[in-house]
Amino acid sequence: MSFISRVRRTDYIVIGSGVAGLRAAIELAPFGRVLVVTKDKPSESSTEYAQGGVAVALSDDDEVSFHYRDTLKAGDGLCRSEAVRTLVEEGPDRITELINWGTQFDKKGFSLAFTQEAAHSRRRILSAKGDSTGKEIERSLLRKVRNFKNITRYSHSCTVDLIVEDGICTGVLLVRGDELIACYARAVILATGGAGRLFSRTTNPPVATGDGIAMGYRAGAVVEDMEFIQFHPTSLFVPGAPQFLLSEAMRGEGAVLRNQNGKRFMSRYHPDAELAPRDVVCRAILSEMVRTRTKYVHLDLTHIEPAFIKKRFPRIYTTCLSFNINITEKPIPVSPSAHYIMGGIKTNINGESSLKGLFAAGEVACTGIHGANRLASNSLLEGLVFGARAGQAAVKYGETVNLPRNLKRITHPEAYEIKKGNTEKIRDNLRKIMWQKVGIIRCEKSLLQAQKKLSAWKHLLSASLLTRPDLELKNMLTVSQIILTSALLRQNSVGAHYRSDYKEKTKGWRRHIRIKQAKDGEIEAKG
Repeated sequence: MSFISRVRRTDYIVIGSGVAGLRAAIELAPFGRVLVVTKDKPSESSTEYAQGGVAVALSDDDEVSFHYRDTLKAGDGLCRSEAVRTLVEEGPDRITELINWGTQFDKKGFSLAFTQEAAHSRRRILSAKGDSTGKEIERSLLRKVRNFKNITRYSHSCTVDLIVEDGICTGVLLVRGDELIACYARAVILATGGAGRLFSRTTNPPVATGDGIAMGYRAGAVVEDMEFIQFHPTSLFVPGAPQFLLSEAMRGEGAVLRNQNGKRFMSRYHPDAELAPRDVVCRAILSEMVRTRTKYVHLDLTHIEPAFIKKRFPRIYTTCLSFNINITEKPIPVSPSAHYIMGGIKTNINGESSLKGLFAAGEVACTGIHGANRLASNSLLEGLVFGARAGQAAVKYGETVNLPRNLKRITHPEAYEIKKGNTEKIRDNLRKIMWQKVGIIRCEKSLLQAQKKLSAWKHLLSASLLTRPDLELKNMLTVSQIILTSALLRQNSVGAHYRSDYKEKTKGWRRHIRIKQAKDGEIEAKG
């Protein structure tokens, strides 16, 4: 049997409740009814897990121009200068706004306390409660959202796909409980976060399955720079434990990396040693792991005052202690994990995608801020700045839209049944393939091997699915195929994309690879 949706009407829809989604909703609220849709609880997002902090040029010895320069340098030649300028210039106002809304950033006396992270030329990182910055920002944004009576939140609701009519995004089809709902709006904003769960080792929460990128792609939006995946150098390596992120700020405060023989090694790979860009540190750690035939290296803070460590990194300290590691007394076993995707739905600086009526902000979007490699702690600032901008642009667009009085019910075919237990099995295999073949170091051979293995599940890309596990698997497969296509096309090494068969920046490396779904359902690439 087919499923017929019930119809709902609102003014604006935001999919996702991280920093970008909440900031967009706050911007939209004065201008109409806003529906915020999340597939989990409202606070479950990458924002909540962001430890290091938020980068902003607010200290006395810093300038916007310095932040701009550092971001461009980290992006390895592929940043869009207009987007970077927007980020660093509007960032201070967005942070001041957060403080006025009750966000409690750490202070030194009566002044904001700034810390250092890799590839930053100044101490410009604001933290909250030591290493719970994202959680504190999420708390204050959720509190602000609750002040608006016209913001409705649908938690534990899965978005199946975007509704597109005559080349315009007019709403979303979602599953809430046992209901299938066609929800129409003047504009839709994607703020679904990243896709770290495509890899077997990741710092990302379970919700980061690339949903927004996959839905935007299927709806006809252009995606860009999908080959650029940032791997975080230091996540906890303990059998049976989650890959808990060990913040960049730890190295900023003096933590050092040691191999299995207890020797520091980073100075052999980069003059900035532990404060080198993330991609350099990741490859250095891999090299040491291969050289010493181990699965991890050590992050050592034991030379730092214990009281400082406990105050500066309370969440990390207590988490490691729960796995019998006292970080003030012994080094922490660490190895890299997938952390952030620089690519996503291609947008301009106002969050507008190539599909009319569809906007995107945060990690799901690609404005060109990060280029080939994200500067540490720029992501929370990106969510604030471009979440607000996407909200403003959606309002302006929405003023031109009149929803028809009679809205269509969507008929959804009977859901395809994946054999019991197979969804999780395919998902696990996919994540292993992506980690082993499309990870930190790639080559044509490994990428083609991955492509061949993924082709066995191609039938699921067009399947009619309605449960969260099945929808996530479909989206993970879709985004994996896009990443593979982009990685094969980029026959050079730039930023976080490193190919062992093309180690240099060969001719044409400055291009941006854009992907769109062709009419026959296949991948169409340009750039």
